[in-house]
Amino acid sequence: RMLIASQMEPTYARTVYPCFDEPAMKATFNIRIIHDPSYVALSNMPAIDVSEMKDENGSVWAITTFNTSLKMSTYITAFVICDFDYVTRTERGKEIRIWARKEAVKNGYVDYALNITGPIFSFLEDLLNISYPLPKTDLVALPEFEAGAMENWGLMTFQESSLMYLPSDKFTGRKAVIAITTSHEIGHQAHVETFFFLFKWFGNLVTMSWWNDLWLNEGLASYFEYLGAAFVEPKLSLDKVFHDHVIQPILSEDNEIGVRSLSASEDKIKGSSFLISLFDTITYNKGASITWMLSNFLTEKLFIRALTSYLKTFSFSNANQDDLWTHIQLAVDGQDEVQLPASVKKIMDSWTCQNGFPVLTLNLSTGTISQEQFLNKRNDNNTDTYNKTWIVPISWMRNGSSQPLLWLDESSKMFPEVQVSESEYDWILLNVNLSGYYRVNYDELNLKRLARVLENDPKAIPAVNRLQLLDDVFALTQFGYIQIESALELTKYLGKEDEIFIWNMVLLNLLPDTWESTLKNYEVYPLLKKYLLKRMLPIYHYYAGLIRQNVDALENDYFAQVYLEKLFATACWLGLQDCLDLSSELYAKWMNSPEYNIPSLIRRTICCYGIAMGSDKEWNFAWNVYNQTNTTKEDKDILMFAMSCARESWLLYRYLQYGLSDTLPSSNCTSEIILYVMVKDIGQRIAWEFVTQNWPLLSERYGEECGEELLHDILKVMARYINTDVQIQELQIFYNMTLEENEREDTTALLESAKFENTERRELLMEVADWLQKNIND
Repeated sequence: RMLIASQMEPTYARTVYPCFDEPAMKATFNIRIIHDPSYVALSNMPAIDVSEMKDENGSVWAITTFNTSLKMSTYITAFVICDFDYVTRTERGKEIRIWARKEAVKNGYVDYALNITGPIFSFLEDLLNISYPLPKTDLVALPEFEAGAMENWGLMTFQESSLMYLPSDKFTGRKAVIAITTSHEIGHQAHVETFFFLFKWFGNLVTMSWWNDLWLNEGLASYFEYLGAAFVEPKLSLDKVFHDHVIQPILSEDNEIGVRSLSASEDKIKGSSFLISLFDTITYNKGASITWMLSNFLTEKLFIRALTSYLKTFSFSNANQDDLWTHIQLAVDGQDEVQLPASVKKIMDSWTCQNGFPVLTLNLSTGTISQEQFLNKRNDNNTDTYNKTWIVPISWMRNGSSQPLLWLDESSKMFPEVQVSESEYDWILLNVNLSGYYRVNYDELNLKRLARVLENDPKAIPAVNRLQLLDDVFALTQFGYIQIESALELTKYLGKEDEIFIWNMVLLNLLPDTWESTLKNYEVYPLLKKYLLKRMLPIYHYYAGLIRQNVDALENDYFAQVYLEKLFATACWLGLQDCLDLSSELYAKWMNSPEYNIPSLIRRTICCYGIAMGSDKEWNFAWNVYNQTNTTKEDKDILMFAMSCARESWLLYRYLQYGLSDTLPSSNCTSEIILYVMVKDIGQRIAWEFVTQNWPLLSERYGEECGEELLHDILKVMARYINTDVQIQELQIFYNMTLEENEREDTTALLESAKFENTERRELLMEVADWLQKNIND
């Protein structure tokens, strides 16, 4: 079966038809497609004629002719030729069709997407008071699509996983993915381009003048997609999803000197390959975070008013970010409620034209707030000579009550209103609801008071601020601003924390996945076990109770669907007996009744610890299921990981031997088995000896390129255990025998660097252990 689907963004239209392939060069398009009559052809506009022709060999072809398009950029012209089926509905007189493989349509997999697409369109039209200009919209689910999704005007294309929802599967979090992705792409469609993914610059209706302002397309759209998704799925707490999935991750990435700014001058963009690199988290996540901040200090009402004006002015043409600032400034000048300390352009250029973001440092005894670029103080190369400042909107609360917005428009400024009294109950919290794109470094006095608030009444601080507070202190520790003890003080309250997305962030910071296999070698492990389990028990027992008695209750708990696995995996790894018993119980239930489905939310963990707590009987069951032809790829991936959890050395060694057999589908499986075993508590030595003893066989199986990739991956894992020169020499001998001469120096440098990092990590763990010793019983 054949399928053709186009992806023109950013500069691929020129490979399909002759054109000036630039976003500012718009035209109308007359498209005609000649194709096999058993297939259907789709394009941006409705088909107005389907006729037949014979070629010189007598073969019959169909000719589909489409209506003339609206004036638009080349990169959103599109076509699909497929043998798909569709479902359809009409929304405000406009036809909406969702196309997919016939069996997927028949099974109802695209019904959910159809049900939400129309309401999102209407929501956007009403929000921006601009009607969708096309007579129809097609959404197509593609089995493979590297771009993820694309907002071609009238013919949106998606990966199947972004458009299909299986009615039988309640726990994939898929509804949120579909709602968010669909919102994003619809946002590009209407005159409403502002709404989700508001900014492909309003890509279709109002297009960026040049690719350096791509964030206007994608960043704004990424902000608005969450508004549209929240409209159709109000139970999914998408405001929290936005903070957790968008703002927090980009704060963790946008903190190195080399990271680019959101907007760049046109002359810095050289060639098509550079354009492709602009489709990154800076464009999407930082663009959305900056938009969130802008909407918050303007108020959403004023922001939408300015966007509507902007869209109507530049419909069917092009604009840059200064044009947007101009329209926002006009809206600001036309009212009295919102007062800004500088022009909109001056404020926003400080965020879009500079890389990075600030950290605000407080001295609440004097009321002084200062700012500097947030950079790693442990890195000698991070000596910032530019003395950057941002114009920072500071939302804040005092003792739980919201206060008037403050502005920090210089490197340091005194605010008498934020001075605290001597009362330990007088506390300040900045960046309420994460409305600003920055981190906050509180002084010791206020951190202690915030820790007290959390212990007494955590709900006095909004959930997203608890997330931000903890994320900030761990980041400040990692980058050398504060000591680890200050961060740990804020974790004492966690026994009262019932938000699993906050727990997930804490566990990722205290127990990174890459540390698990080494942490058990240090005395900090039993201390962490006692300290964390005491605090995890309430939230663990809440979810364990639902897993045992009423798992369907988690259908609308998106964060449980995403993060329950980490919570349970940590509880089992820390040796919580109930977690280990639950794993054995559910795994045995599956063994006794193969038609029983272990809840997908924790399937990976249950299989892992079901095997770990069992014997060769449990392991052999997993191996047999893995090799059955009807086992899905997802289950095979879970079982391949789970079989490495065995706690008997001979089972792990046998598993590695099986990896060399012909029963596995590819050499990729062999490498995954080796790496899975290598990161387990008892597996590191076993896997290393297996690799060194069997390298000739492995090398032959892999070939040169894949073999080098495996060696590199193994080295990264083994490097976590490097503490002495003797260990470096042992590894170096093997790599000297297997690598080319020009690669050996890189290996030596990596091992030396790893030894230094491990020494630093050991020192950090000793500090954590000392603190835990003193606070273990609190």
